Amino acid sequence: MLKNSSSTTIGVLFAILGIIFFSAKAVLVKLAYQYHVDYLTLLLFRMTFSVPFYIIIAFWKKPKAKNSIRVTDWVWLFFFGFIGYYLASLFDFMGLQYLTAGLERIILFIYPTIVVLLSWIFFKKKLTKNQFIAIIVTYIGVLVAFWDEIGLKGDDVILGGFFIFLSAVTYASYLVGSGWLIPKFGMMQFTSYAMIVSTIVVCIHFLFQGNYDVFHYPKEVYWLGLAMAIFSTLIPSFLVSAAIERLGASTFSIFGSLGPISTILLAFVFLDERITMLQIVGMCIVIVGVTFISLKKSKG
Repeated sequence: MLKNSSSTTIGVLFAILGIIFFSAKAVLVKLAYQYHVDYLTLLLFRMTFSVPFYIIIAFWKKPKAKNSIRVTDWVWLFFFGFIGYYLASLFDFMGLQYLTAGLERIILFIYPTIVVLLSWIFFKKKLTKNQFIAIIVTYIGVLVAFWDEIGLKGDDVILGGFFIFLSAVTYASYLVGSGWLIPKFGMMQFTSYAMIVSTIVVCIHFLFQGNYDVFHYPKEVYWLGLAMAIFSTLIPSFLVSAAIERLGASTFSIFGSLGPISTILLAFVFLDERITMLQIVGMCIVIVGVTFISLKKSKG
């Protein structure tokens, strides 16, 4: 009993730290943008600074069901690495050029509702009336949180919100599609392979479109890129995996609401982003809707 209690306590701690570290990513991106770095170069820094660690993991931890993995599984892994870590990150970094960090996290937080909708559309999984109502409530919350920003920045906020929504859609697609692959490879192994794929694609993208002079930025940009790679990519991926292992996916999902809250608080402290009453109301509505969807999905 004491051992189980201790494991649960550690799992809760890992869950909280993992979510807070992941949430800090938007703040680090916004801080870096103050030094006039473009989104593609910043994404390149994040990926290339973190990928050596994932390469070590990929060689150190072999796939769990190595003998049952086929060539098509590797093809699917490449595809899901492409959409789940390359496209989702690309759209996220593009959107953060136009939005506050707090609003970005609120929009990204709707991805469980997209998972439910995609599962309903493509896998014919049952969508209950209560789930449908929760999804509608969630999107009303996003619109409420969005309202203040539209009044201040107009079309830029709409464009940024569109990119962040695409990020949520691509990440949700990754979660829906990759679920059957993860048991074959293992959670950390699959994540490592997908991150390596994403880094390769980002490098190719940069070769075709990027600003090749990557050494002229202030030193703060490189430090922020490194911090993003270590503290908002690598470490939280370990923490979240360890938390899910100790608590289970359904219990871990309860802590998800900390994401928007921690981002808004961090943005207030480090970016001087204002916290409006509409934003707080919208965030609370979104948290209620997403929490209901996550709990129902876990029970189902």
